[in-house]
Amino acid sequence: MPSVSPVSNPRYRWAAPGDVNAFFGLMLDNIADVLLTVSLLAVVFEFPTTFALQHMVPGTAVGVFVGDLLFFWMALALARRTGRNSITAMPLGLDTPSTIGMVFFVLGPAFVEAKQTMPVEQAAVYTWHIGICAIFISGLFKFACSFGSNWVRRCVPRAGLLGSLAAVALVLISFLPLLEILHFPIVGLASLAVILTTLVARVRLPGRVPGALGALLVGAILFYTMQSFDLLGFEAHASIENPAQALLPTGWLQVFRFEWLGALDDSLKYLPLVIPFALATVVGGIDCTESAAAVGDEFDTNRVVAVEAFATLIAALCGGVIQTTPYIGHPAYKAMGGRAAYTLATALFVGTAGVFGYFGYLYLLIPKATVFPILIFIGLEITAQSFHATAKRHYAAVALACVPALAALAMIFLDNVQGQYAGQVAVLNQRIAAVKAEVDSQATSVAEAGGDSSASELARLTGELEQQGQLLESMAGNPATGTVGEPLGPLGKDMQTLRMLAGGFIVTSLLWASALAAIIDRRLKLAGGYFLLAAVCSLFGIIHSPLPGSPLVNPFALPENLPNNAAGQTPLYMAAAYLTIAVLLAAWGWWGGRTGQLVPITSDGEFHSADTGEESP
Repeated sequence: MPSVSPVSNPRYRWAAPGDVNAFFGLMLDNIADVLLTVSLLAVVFEFPTTFALQHMVPGTAVGVFVGDLLFFWMALALARRTGRNSITAMPLGLDTPSTIGMVFFVLGPAFVEAKQTMPVEQAAVYTWHIGICAIFISGLFKFACSFGSNWVRRCVPRAGLLGSLAAVALVLISFLPLLEILHFPIVGLASLAVILTTLVARVRLPGRVPGALGALLVGAILFYTMQSFDLLGFEAHASIENPAQALLPTGWLQVFRFEWLGALDDSLKYLPLVIPFALATVVGGIDCTESAAAVGDEFDTNRVVAVEAFATLIAALCGGVIQTTPYIGHPAYKAMGGRAAYTLATALFVGTAGVFGYFGYLYLLIPKATVFPILIFIGLEITAQSFHATAKRHYAAVALACVPALAALAMIFLDNVQGQYAGQVAVLNQRIAAVKAEVDSQATSVAEAGGDSSASELARLTGELEQQGQLLESMAGNPATGTVGEPLGPLGKDMQTLRMLAGGFIVTSLLWASALAAIIDRRLKLAGGYFLLAAVCSLFGIIHSPLPGSPLVNPFALPENLPNNAAGQTPLYMAAAYLTIAVLLAAWGWWGGRTGQLVPITSDGEFHSADTGEESP
């Protein structure tokens, strides 16, 4: 009998019409993260925008260019090896959670601290060097993790891997863009309707126009028509007021002098913040590989994480300050009909936008409300696929994984508010100093004139300013010293609980979902093992860190700035809680095994039979 070749079609069609939809989704997500970095630094910390555009943005874009180019090549290699012509490339881009984390807990505080002893321009250079060092160390850490990624994927149940992915997709990727869409509801909802009809229901537009392009055209026509008649109702705010500042940047080339190595020692104090962000992207990379495998594209996990690490290292060596990560949208891009061309196009577009500096113009011309509906589709598709690819009996585990992400969602807004307060505190302190100087001057003049009414009034105003400053600082904390913002009363307790639950939420989601899946399968001792691992992770702040930015902690030498509201939620308390559950389940599993009450379940049919007392057919 002649052998049958596994190659069904050796010619891989790496470009397809669906790549247009996929390109818009991936490209705009990356551009948005770049703008988010620049605008947050400028608005919250008064970081010079021109410096960020000239020095930080190009290297960050180069990292995306290299990573997406390598994922494009990996898709070609997989298609050639398997003979399948439906391979969709893995998407890569900038990591949104660590973008926010780097701004608020590394770059911003470093700049505030440096400004106390340096001119603004010199402080900006120092901050840039700190960011480069932090991302470089992140890349090294991720590269070390890449060697064990396949093993992790084999050991962790699919409910754990896809559950944590669904958490990010539904809670963050779908919800946050929806807020932007609803700033302009007529434009945004019309574009969203086109996206859902074409990409979810798969109803074609006239002329076979790609859904993402159709949504962009419909939304843009509505947006600019309404803007011309002053009917938008909400003023479109430009994140970059003068995009010409970003054209043909040259400042980033200074990175090749390697002067940033001089900040390596100073950057080490930020490692407890940086490493958890890097670990989260490693876990996300493993999750994304499992997600791709669930729809038929079996990439090597070690290589996926290694590409992520390599792209992060290249970004750092070119002056970037934000790490790259595999994006969770692979199944969605595959559902759009995308192959590999969309990653190649994104690599070229984002890379040239960073190096030549034209991304600001695109961001100003394309209304976000017309393109963010693509991200909502991606979030919905990933969530649906996570349930579809998971055993039905494990649905509850996938749902449980979303809970820690809700805390992370809340903390995004709370951290933003506290960051705004931090900026107000700095301005207010300057006003207080100026008023105090005036009080002293007035007191001297009044004493000479024999009166004191104006001096008393100034003293009263100074006292009110100081009280306002103390209130703001209680909310914001002090980024330079690491002091934690801590409102009094129930609000403070709730905020601290949210912060604790949000810390390392991707790892928490993975462990919770994996443990519940094991419990559902009647493997209580295995579930106890997951909770034991959770105890170790919480002990050192990998999950449930009580401090802003979720840094690693030494449980036996907690920092002095630990919030009072964290008294019952310290790493020792959380580790003890998980250890209690682990011991309980291990003992329960031991008893069930000895008495024959607990028989492991391997199928949905066995689960329902066990639940009803009926035998499985």
